[in-house]
Amino acid sequence: MLQPPGELELEAEQANLILNCPGLERSTWLAFTDQERQALASHDSVVLFELGAHNFLLLTLFIALFERDYAEPLAFQREFAARLSHWTVPYPDIST
Repeated sequence: MLQPPGELELEAEQANLILNCPGLERSTWLAFTDQERQALASHDSVVLFELGAHNFLLLTLFIALFERDYAEPLAFQREFAARLSHWTVPYPDIST
């Protein structure tokens, strides 16, 4: 999936800006790796989970985005669970 022209430049300028903070308080550590960016762009929930995305937040976000694409109630949630079924406890670290 290609990003629209100018989106990468905007990300480079704004990705590390904490809104409504003075310039000296801008973040310098928040950035996506190429792997994270690709997983986000392709909506790869398994890779995002493996990279440490919080499972509940990830599921909730993806339900909002994709649940309407499924004809049966809870079909998306079942597919999401099936895609992550190879994981057992302990799950990837989601601490921040």
